[in-house]
Amino acid sequence: MTVPEAPLESTEHGLVPTGNGWFILNAREAPWINRKGRGAYCAFEGFEGVADFSQLGINIAVLDPGEPMSMYHYENDQEDFLVLAGEALLIVEGYERRLRQWDFVHCPAGTNHVILGAGETGCVVVAVGARDRSTGPDWGAYTVDEAAVRHNAGVEQETTDPQQAYARFPSRERTRYREGWLV
Repeated sequence: MTVPEAPLESTEHGLVPTGNGWFILNAREAPWINRKGRGAYCAFEGFEGVADFSQLGINIAVLDPGEPMSMYHYENDQEDFLVLAGEALLIVEGYERRLRQWDFVHCPAGTNHVILGAGETGCVVVAVGARDRSTGPDWGAYTVDEAAVRHNAGVEQETTDPQQAYARFPSRERTRYREGWLV
């Protein structure tokens, strides 16, 4: 059996696959999501139900200094991160660690963590996560942590509800890649 190539279609937000199958998509041509206060995010999947990745999630986050990639949380699957450019701050299990270009972070299932942009220019981070147990109602949770709250990257009360965890942030908006996000 041969797996077909998924054709790419141009939309107002970038190129998207129009079917399931293999594809090649340059990050500068893919749709992005501007998450005011949480940086920009390259979306390689999830285009109205087409090209949903059932086994592995992957994205690129571009964070200005102080911007959190997420709220402090754990997932019930492993998650891994690679800093491609700039500097970041990792808060993991209550500890703060500085990250720089080419630092790799491995978070086994159940590891509380968050990454924030740091340094003079922020950072570009690739995030990869398994999808076996980290989707659905038992995905994990946003947990309370003093360091994360101090850096505006944490919740005051534990929750599993993303809407509650991200209530202070403006709505995300789909957009095209903006020059300068990637180095």
